Amino acid sequence: MQHKLLDMPCFSDNRGRFVKTFNDTAFQDQGINFRLKESYFSVSAKDVIRGMHFHLPPHDHDKVVFCPYGAILDVIVDLRSASPEYGKTYSQVLSAENNRAFFIPRGFAHGFKSLEEGSVTYYLVSGEYVASADEGIAFDSIGFDWACENPVLSDRDRNFLPFAAFRSPF
Repeated sequence: MQHKLLDMPCFSDNRGRFVKTFNDTAFQDQGINFRLKESYFSVSAKDVIRGMHFHLPPHDHDKVVFCPYGAILDVIVDLRSASPEYGKTYSQVLSAENNRAFFIPRGFAHGFKSLEEGSVTYYLVSGEYVASADEGIAFDSIGFDWACENPVLSDRDRNFLPFAAFRSPF
């Protein structure tokens, strides 16, 4: 399965907006067989970088990520060792204005940079969180220019091993 950029249906009128964030038939029509198991969101200050996160097999999972408030620079990297695109990064601005989402299949690491104060990042996940399988690689070791002089990071994210030291289980 490959990652996909999704345009979520949005309906606007004088009251505001209505955005459909998940529709099984629409996903199936795009070749995405997704079974929702967990959903959560984060709220981030400007220049917060979270990532690059993934779950180890057999607890790896697919994600759909979108930003219903604010804007984020969403970044993924292919960790599938047999993939011709192993180590390649992909990025996309996801925002409340563009109503886009990233479908991120298992075998990819995910992270993002908050572009605005109070940006909300929402996740639909096909697996449940398992602490012992929760891993990551250093955000600044994937060859991606985050365009951020003073990123705000968690201690956990700051201490991940670099991509060069990573041995893929995917």
